[in-house]
Amino acid sequence: MNAASDLETVEIAKGFDPQVQAPSYNSDDVDGLSHPTEEDLATLRRVSGIIPWTAYTIAFVELCERFSYYGTTAVFVNFIQQDLPEGSNTGAGFAGQSGALGMGQRASTGLTTFNAFWAYIMPLAGAYVADTYWGRFKTIQWSCFVAIVGHIILVISAIPPVIVHPHSAIACFAVGIVVMGVGVGGFKSNISPLIAEQCTETRMLVKTLKNGERVIMDPAVTVSRVYLYFYLMINVGSLVGSIAMVYAEKYVGFWLSFLLPTFMLALCPTIVFLCKKRYRLTKPEGSVIAKAWKLWMFAIGKHWSWNPFTFRRNVKAPGFWEDVMPSRLGANKPVWMTFDDAWVDEVRRGLMACKVFLWYPLYWLAYGQMTNNLTSQAATMDLGHVPNDIVSNLNPLFIVILIPIMDRVVYPGFRKLGLNYTPIKRITTGFFLASMAMVSATVTQSYIYKLHPCRDAANSCEDEGAYAPISVWVQIVPYALIGFSEIMASVTSLEYAFTKAPVNMRSSVQAVALFMNAISSALAQALVALAEDPLLVWNYGVVAFLAAGGGVLFWLDNYKLDREEDSLNMLQKGQFGGSASTSEPRSSMADADVEHGNEKM
Repeated sequence: MNAASDLETVEIAKGFDPQVQAPSYNSDDVDGLSHPTEEDLATLRRVSGIIPWTAYTIAFVELCERFSYYGTTAVFVNFIQQDLPEGSNTGAGFAGQSGALGMGQRASTGLTTFNAFWAYIMPLAGAYVADTYWGRFKTIQWSCFVAIVGHIILVISAIPPVIVHPHSAIACFAVGIVVMGVGVGGFKSNISPLIAEQCTETRMLVKTLKNGERVIMDPAVTVSRVYLYFYLMINVGSLVGSIAMVYAEKYVGFWLSFLLPTFMLALCPTIVFLCKKRYRLTKPEGSVIAKAWKLWMFAIGKHWSWNPFTFRRNVKAPGFWEDVMPSRLGANKPVWMTFDDAWVDEVRRGLMACKVFLWYPLYWLAYGQMTNNLTSQAATMDLGHVPNDIVSNLNPLFIVILIPIMDRVVYPGFRKLGLNYTPIKRITTGFFLASMAMVSATVTQSYIYKLHPCRDAANSCEDEGAYAPISVWVQIVPYALIGFSEIMASVTSLEYAFTKAPVNMRSSVQAVALFMNAISSALAQALVALAEDPLLVWNYGVVAFLAAGGGVLFWLDNYKLDREEDSLNMLQKGQFGGSASTSEPRSSMADADVEHGNEKM
């Protein structure tokens, strides 16, 4: 047992639940651990706590699921856009270009954008079911089964008897991505909170290292590190799945590119089921989302204004949340208000996190170019002997290389120098890196139009085999910059959603973060008109401008929140209460929020 666990055991023995209230005694004599003072918070270096082995099993499950998702979607562009090679009934290109439906770049951009939209709107439903009814474990299991059904339908759309009939194949393909998206959404909103919940240390503790240095074991640093390696596993799965399926498409056919990820996905529910008894699982608490909504509506009731500027000023006014604290309302509180003041603070913090995520659609616009337009851009350049859709794997490869460097060198170096590189600062950096990626894509596209034999009709050129004399490997610049931006913005969104959400609403807040991808996909539909020759320079240029503008507006909107990072992370855990028929708080020990493997399938 580690030192932090020893401290927690002593606290529970004294009748204290470490997730509910601050300790009322000095714990300096317990294995050298103590709770940090204000001076400690300002001067001591922050370090990560211990990451349990169960977290790594969940990370491997995510690897398998992302292998299946990205391995499948990696071949979507060619499947939709390119023509079926002459004499082929599988779509395999061998020495030439793989393809199937021959619907063109605009159709491929539209359908891949819809797939992203659907897959990221479904987390809202998956989170609601998990937080309210089933819990994360059961929701993940059923989501995997639904996604497997979707993958099987995709396989059918690509088998030889179907793929040679484009109208039948596209109908089957469309049904497959809809069913698969339902499963993906339910999985994504629940797997990332589940991995961080395996870390048992929930409060800052001061520890003395062997060299005599006093440091703070910060749960926020632990969660940040968990999500770094969680994202590493995402990209390992993406890298291996994408590369393998692209070559399966090229030399065997699309049916194999859809079939192998199906087998990989089947590992997910198996592993989760086998490890169930070892996981820390949060029980669903019934009407938690409904009560959070009631609380919000109750709070804004007397502050409402149709003037958006007046309303914003009213919501930010001092006392806005204090006025709806159960202790302030006393006997006048509504019958549904079965929670305590601390839970109101948690809801406030969760809503502030959701406000942070509202700028993310402008970031995801740049990220989304990887899944469609940059793949098409590669096909117009000198590919050498590689398929056009293999180049996108530069992105996960760069992430896999960079994450250990960030974890072992960059972030510890910042902390030793006393630089607090907070989540808000990291996210802002991510916006500007994404903008730089799109600037590089804009420059590349302009040179393609200048040097391609068909000039500004490069993608629709009738001269088969014609290409611009530019090596496709120049795309390492946008893919590397987007990868770096993901570590700053995407990883941090996972961390921020977990640390700022109420314990019983973690899936819901995570779903809001993921939903920003769906909004971005909807915005991208408005740019589909630019996703063809000769407008692609404008396409990348507009996205670069929006990402940079989003970064500026994000910082201006949230820099004050950045100053509250520690205080927000140190909030007490609230008591949610039982049904609406009683206003008595729960016993902290009898109704602890975390159970060990006791959710029912």
